[in-house]
Amino acid sequence: MTAFLNQLPALIGVIVGVLGTLLTARLNDKAQWARALSVRWDERRLDAYSEFGRALKEVHLLAHRLTASSRPSSRAHPIDRATGLELIAQADAQRTKAWEAVLLLGDADTVAAAREWRWAVLQLEREARGVAGDGFDWAAAVRRGRRPGPLLRRCQGRPDRGAAAT
Repeated sequence: MTAFLNQLPALIGVIVGVLGTLLTARLNDKAQWARALSVRWDERRLDAYSEFGRALKEVHLLAHRLTASSRPSSRAHPIDRATGLELIAQADAQRTKAWEAVLLLGDADTVAAAREWRWAVLQLEREARGVAGDGFDWAAAVRRGRRPGPLLRRCQGRPDRGAAAT
């Protein structure tokens, strides 16, 4: 019995070492899994934001092209109305799909910025379709359509990466 008692401190040390190793390995695995999950969600958010921006820019470009003939200072390449309306309808469908992804993956600030940008581009689209109404200011609408872009880029993802928003 005294031999066992003499070896008891070493046995306790081995048990504590094994438990410490298991605990450390578990915590490391958990942290690694959380980082991998975060990276996957960051990639999905980036894809959603990129697709949304691309879809909005497509509608923005088509609105410029549809209205180019009525704006003498326009540098956009004019497009005939029937083709333009068909293309803008297709672009609108893509924008709607991209918007749903932003709603699902974006945080509140990003969704608010995206909503503002979406609304500004919608006003340009309405003018291109001929339903904007009297007193529409194209230059102001274009400025609003461009302004939320940097806001959206500022809100999307940067805080998730640990960097301060600019």
